[in-house]
Amino acid sequence: MNLKMIHIASGKAHRGIWSDLFCRELSALGDFQLVEEGAMLSEADRLTRMQQADVVFGGWGSVAVPEALAVNPGRVKYLCCMTGTVRGFVSSAHIQAGLAVTNWGDAIALNVAESALCLLLATLKDLHAQILSVRNGNGALDAESNGGTLEDLNVGIYGFGVIGRRFSELLVPFGCTVRCYDPFVRDFPPHVTPVPTLESLFRESEAVCIHVGLNEGTRGTVTRELLALLPRHGVLINTARGDIVDQEALFDELRSGRLRAGLDVLAGRDWLAPDDPMRQAGNLIWTCHKLGRGWPLDGLPATKLLPLHKVCLDNIRRFRDGRPLRFAMDAARYALST
Repeated sequence: MNLKMIHIASGKAHRGIWSDLFCRELSALGDFQLVEEGAMLSEADRLTRMQQADVVFGGWGSVAVPEALAVNPGRVKYLCCMTGTVRGFVSSAHIQAGLAVTNWGDAIALNVAESALCLLLATLKDLHAQILSVRNGNGALDAESNGGTLEDLNVGIYGFGVIGRRFSELLVPFGCTVRCYDPFVRDFPPHVTPVPTLESLFRESEAVCIHVGLNEGTRGTVTRELLALLPRHGVLINTARGDIVDQEALFDELRSGRLRAGLDVLAGRDWLAPDDPMRQAGNLIWTCHKLGRGWPLDGLPATKLLPLHKVCLDNIRRFRDGRPLRFAMDAARYALST
């Protein structure tokens, strides 16, 4: 099979994904074309270029697949999204047309789970407030109203997909009591106790960690009423999407000093104004949706493939060989996806 593959970037290709090393690996599997400044092309030109390939790649910074490809796909049989978010790259019409669609699957699971554990520990230990205290010329925080430990901690997990499941595994050595709410999951491991409602998850937890995808069924589901169920000094961790949480309600809890939070994400544009007082809050750690960084490259070429590269290359070989793709997206999964 003379495999033809294409990626059309809106501007310059995202170098975190399209490293020289990864492009060489793709070129070893077939004819790979990387097109930059695709936003300057007409939609008809982009459509024609895609129709001449077997595989179209998308992800951060890519142009969207034209709706017309669902009606007239040409050679295209596979739309491979390099990242987790598929909306904005493909639509439900492409899936309904029978085109294969995948995303990065579990490639990011360990990275995000590790980031959530980092935030949980740092927030639980009041690390940010302790650093601020030292920098302001003071000493240790009051032990009566600060701190905590994972041992015997009641941890609630909202969402038990590949990331939530991996996060739960990282908690095992610490001796936490782990509960989870996910109405779409039936197989929970022995160390995780499922609960029937989101209300019961918050009522029975001292720390809640969000690992659910953002969709119309989850948007705004962490409400003011649920946050009120957490105990004093309770912890909320969010490495998923900010719009799952009623952010103003959470900030009210933080301003009052009743709760603590570790957030990699925020609602809306994932941003706080430079003069927003929440930037100075000792009980909030905010990491700007960048906590999952890899090892610094300092501008040098990548020497290792990332997990997302490995998932992609495996699926391209499967496609070439006529084997089932991993992390294939159907209409139901698309509806639940971010």
